[in-house]
Amino acid sequence: MKILSNILLIIFFTGIIFGISCKKPETYPVVPYIEFVSFTKTPTTSGIDSKGILTFSFTDGDGDIGLADSDTLSPYNPGSKFYYDLFITYYRKHNGVFLADSLPMTNNSRIPVVTPSGQNKSIKGDIDVDLFINNPRPQVKYDTIYFEVQIADRALNLSNTIKTSEIIVKKQ
Repeated sequence: MKILSNILLIIFFTGIIFGISCKKPETYPVVPYIEFVSFTKTPTTSGIDSKGILTFSFTDGDGDIGLADSDTLSPYNPGSKFYYDLFITYYRKHNGVFLADSLPMTNNSRIPVVTPSGQNKSIKGDIDVDLFINNPRPQVKYDTIYFEVQIADRALNLSNTIKTSEIIVKKQ
């Protein structure tokens, strides 16, 4: 009886190990895909909405997300479209219509390299981005904004474009 129970335990644990080891790794398309997760305002101590944190999720089948500091040769050279791999457009509401606004500084940035080691390069995760939300030009009157976001991988595949929810900005 003891031998039978030991054999059943061995079969049980072998089945668990076999089941875990045969689990297929997650795979995604090689073109990056992003989804809006949240936007959290971080007001100043005086209650003015100055900055916020944009969070979005991403997947990429070959894991070629991000640029190294040394990635400065074409097509990643300064001044080219792909110097940045995170593209963010700022929209403000003016007379009930949203307009893309050209700010004195860019919200575009470079995502650090996040390529996983190992054979399976598929990757997923979340990215948090600190953004200035209070347009520094006082002559421009508005209180509602949103952002559009897109990323590119090192193969220059562009992701889908996502949009944040509308953000009410508390000014002075």
